[in-house]
Amino acid sequence: MHSLSGHLLVASPHMKDPSFARTVTLMLRHEESGALGVVLTQPGNKTVSEVWELIEAPPVDCHDDVFNGGPVPGPMIALHDSESHSEQEVLPGLHMAMQRDAIDSLVRSEDSVYRLYSGHAGWGGGQLEEELQASGWLKTPASINEVFSDHETLWQRTISKIGISIAAPNIDPSQVPSDPGLN
Repeated sequence: MHSLSGHLLVASPHMKDPSFARTVTLMLRHEESGALGVVLTQPGNKTVSEVWELIEAPPVDCHDDVFNGGPVPGPMIALHDSESHSEQEVLPGLHMAMQRDAIDSLVRSEDSVYRLYSGHAGWGGGQLEEELQASGWLKTPASINEVFSDHETLWQRTISKIGISIAAPNIDPSQVPSDPGLN
């Protein structure tokens, strides 16, 4: 089995599950026993400040969205750039934290770049492989820049990147104009 940890899963246009339509999911863990990821493209309806109030934590002045990480409920997950708060390195320079103290420290830090996710995407052993075989997902290596980029355009940009790599595998995607009419 080839692990997809550190890869983006892009919902194909044929994806039947409405929870994942036009989504991009960052794979945090992928093992024979199952897989864990967070959807990068679905902002939630609460801010960090509002969530901190709901969990009765000391107030924090942060109006960033808490993203919907997927349909599976579970602990809050932070993707961030702070090695000192890391529970796992997902990509070089990109870390994950799930412990409340680490996440609280991140949101109070003025130096850290982070996004918070409530819920996650999860697959049992072999389930993700079946979905990949059924063409439900496209995959590509992830970068820290993509994780923290504009979530509204991430699906289209990633689909385009994958299409270029299929149609022109020997061309550097950064050298291809975003508008093919400019060729």
